[in-house]
Amino acid sequence: MTKQPKLGPRPVAERAAAATSRVNLSDVAYDRLEELIVTCALRPGLFLSIQDLQDHTGVGRTPIHQAVSRLASDTLIIIRPRHGLQIAPVELPRERTLLRLRRDMERFVVRLATERASAAQRAQLAQIAATLRRRADRMPIGEFNQFDRQIDHLLIAATGEAFLEHTLRPLHTIFRRIGWIYHRWVRPTEGFARTRECHLAILDAVVAKRMTEAVTASDRLITFSDSMFDVLGRGIEPSLLDCNLEMRAAG
Repeated sequence: MTKQPKLGPRPVAERAAAATSRVNLSDVAYDRLEELIVTCALRPGLFLSIQDLQDHTGVGRTPIHQAVSRLASDTLIIIRPRHGLQIAPVELPRERTLLRLRRDMERFVVRLATERASAAQRAQLAQIAATLRRRADRMPIGEFNQFDRQIDHLLIAATGEAFLEHTLRPLHTIFRRIGWIYHRWVRPTEGFARTRECHLAILDAVVAKRMTEAVTASDRLITFSDSMFDVLGRGIEPSLLDCNLEMRAAG
């Protein structure tokens, strides 16, 4: 019987490619779960299992575990021993407090972005601004959120400080979910012209290197976000913020 040759360690390039693939799948899982949380397809307060999240995303178990670990650190998923996983309910008082933190961090970001953005980054921001103006009221909120994410990513990249991505991304997700609830469920006929105009003012100021205007525009966006909490606090069914309240009422 012919002996099979012993298999040695995989070449470095092959091992690196496999590791990159795993990292990419983890990012895919994170992005998909984040989107499901923002759009409340995974309702606030909902209990799920790892298998449920696999079914929702079409991604394997290991990347889902990795994504859940990140989302738990971001306070977007709560790990409940013996009960599984829970999509974090919307806690209006807590999230309104976090908005103060976001205000200070966004000021820091737009200052650095205005100062440091490259010509290519300014061109990308100007192109997004042109698209937002061209599409105006014809853009649905789901598409606007994609542009919003792109703007956040570009502004943070322009600062040259990678730490900010890990710090601000969870805050952006939290407030994107608030915006989704506000625009889709509480004020569906209002449109989002105000938030679009605030974003355009930030983009225009950063592109033109007008730092004071960029900070002022950023503050206006946060002030508008803060005004949503007054409306949500008095004009929303509590079960939309935590689906377990609906189950308790039914029981």
